[in-house]
Amino acid sequence: MFLISTFFVLEFHLAMSMTLRVIVHDSDIRKVVLEETPADADALKQVLQKKLQLAYPFNLQYEDPFFNNALCNISDINDLPERATVKIIPLDTSPSSSQADTIILSGSDTSEQLSAERQIVWPDEFEIPKFSVNVEYRLRQGNLAFMKDGTTADVGRDIKHDILEGLAGAIYTFRAYPSDEDFTQVAAALIKTHPCLTEQGSTSGFAGWKNSLKFKMANYRSKMRKSGCSDVAIGEKRGAMKATKHKGIKKPRRSELNFLPNFPNGEDEESQERTIELVEEMKRRPLNMSLIGQKMDSTFALRRKEIVHSEPLVSDILEKWPALFLESQIFAEFSRISGRNLRSEFYTALDTHSARLIEIFKKRGGNQGKKLDEILQQVYSKPFDVTVVRSAVLQGLPVLLGDESEDFFRMCFDVDVEADFSGVDVGLLTIFCKDMPARCPNDLNVDAKRAIILEGKVVMDDVPTLPHAVCLLFALIYALNLDYPKTMSNTFEFVQRVMLSLGVKNLKPKLQTLKNQLFR
Repeated sequence: MFLISTFFVLEFHLAMSMTLRVIVHDSDIRKVVLEETPADADALKQVLQKKLQLAYPFNLQYEDPFFNNALCNISDINDLPERATVKIIPLDTSPSSSQADTIILSGSDTSEQLSAERQIVWPDEFEIPKFSVNVEYRLRQGNLAFMKDGTTADVGRDIKHDILEGLAGAIYTFRAYPSDEDFTQVAAALIKTHPCLTEQGSTSGFAGWKNSLKFKMANYRSKMRKSGCSDVAIGEKRGAMKATKHKGIKKPRRSELNFLPNFPNGEDEESQERTIELVEEMKRRPLNMSLIGQKMDSTFALRRKEIVHSEPLVSDILEKWPALFLESQIFAEFSRISGRNLRSEFYTALDTHSARLIEIFKKRGGNQGKKLDEILQQVYSKPFDVTVVRSAVLQGLPVLLGDESEDFFRMCFDVDVEADFSGVDVGLLTIFCKDMPARCPNDLNVDAKRAIILEGKVVMDDVPTLPHAVCLLFALIYALNLDYPKTMSNTFEFVQRVMLSLGVKNLKPKLQTLKNQLFR
């Protein structure tokens, strides 16, 4: 009887919960506990996508003990062992030739097809799309002639137009406003794929293609603008509103994949306004995080339009979108905008470069060396405390890069947390207990709490560590479309462009110098 009861309890527990070891990628392996066992494999994918904040399509495989833990596709949820190891397999979502042709030739349907959020980040190697049958045939013949005797192809106006139109369509699937470096990458990939298009009079072999592609991309944006695509409409409004407060509206500049997405099919601003109800939902206890996440996902286009176009005060955003300041939704919003998992990538990059950066800190002399040595003292006393090491690196970077961090890193005692911070646009506040010894804002005391200040108000408090506060603030800057604090711009740009590889790679001299030292 006891054995039967135990069996029933065990079966009931397994039906109610599931613990998984999830391999997102080789350097990001997580333990995930699900309160309920999903009904099937598709339901498991949906749950993991939300829980892990994955902004890209994927398949799931699991380690099958029957085949010595070799990976197998999950076709039946019941095939999973009791403590399963599951691997995320990203799908290749690069546009095929037929997709590119559809985007290019669809005319009035373009806006509808592009209304979904972009899910693909700019690739390390740009893949040249397939062109029309006629163009592909001409290029194939040209490439054969080039390999035979080095003869380059003399493409006519129509062929060149088709090539540029196809490239512009492929580029637009990644970003509407490519950088000069992006154009260089695409033009170089073009002559690598089709060497017959190499320009003999150009040092690089593709300078003319690059310039033509820039003009074609501008024309392509105009076509998308007429089709109603929001992410290119801002360029038109900026020119038309030079005398208004909206003249400062910025196009994407920090690798925002979905800077200003279109509304989902069949929806507009009015329909999305009716579905918000987040203020009331945030008053309920306990919070229904699943419902909040769904509402935040469905109203993403409306929220971005308000934030980018109207540039409301942070306090107004907090009033209308209180869920945006929940930790889970801060990271989710960053993922919606950039397609990246900030929490995982931030800590991975920080831990990867910490040892080398501390070596660089130690070699600095003069006033910089004195400030860095003060920060490093606590690392010397706690060299194996990962939070102290991370904090030291984040406090030392502004010193190394010549930023003025005094107004950014603030401190107070818990009895003074309601103090006036009206002069602080962006800052991090270290909160000490009244009886806790505190030397300066650079104190790396891990027992202290941190808070985030935006536009003179504390918008998040009780953040456990300094690294976590910096990570959350970085995500909030993206979510609220804020500028980096002027006194800390070098540090934030270094984190963005070097540590996270987000955005263009042409760096300021200070940043390039440190990057060279870092990877030496």
